[in-house]
Amino acid sequence: MSISGRLVRFWSMNQEPIMQSWMNSPAFVAYALAGLALSANMGVLWAYSGAVRGKTHTVMNAEDVGTVAKRAEVVPADPPAVARVLRAHANATAASVPFLFLGLLYVLLGGPALPAMILFGVFVAARLLHSVAYLAEKQPFRTIAFATGGLTTIALLGNVAWLVVRGA
Repeated sequence: MSISGRLVRFWSMNQEPIMQSWMNSPAFVAYALAGLALSANMGVLWAYSGAVRGKTHTVMNAEDVGTVAKRAEVVPADPPAVARVLRAHANATAASVPFLFLGLLYVLLGGPALPAMILFGVFVAARLLHSVAYLAEKQPFRTIAFATGGLTTIALLGNVAWLVVRGA
């Protein structure tokens, strides 16, 4: 048998399939669920922005009048209702991307499951509450949810830094 054949045989005998091993990691499962929830939040906000724009019968691009938004009025700026949803979407995206990056680093560095489940769960809850509060124009709930998400991201950053320093 060739060397490459032996290596393939050795690898297949001694290695668990990669996704199967990840699915056995509670930290990864928590990360995956958080990623799904945050992506769903951004997707719902994206779709809702289109629904709100449709209700206002406005578009910002003239070419849209003849295709996707018949009888719509071309406007130079988004109406306030559309702008609010777009700001909520932009805020959700801007907060979720760094958190998901840090969360992936945490899982790849072998961070323990319990802190992962707590941090990922708190962040998801904070971001979902922030989106609802933003759309409903509810203060101080929006600020509290925003601050909670920000502090959770900082806590995750600290955990990742500790894992890197500890492992170095």
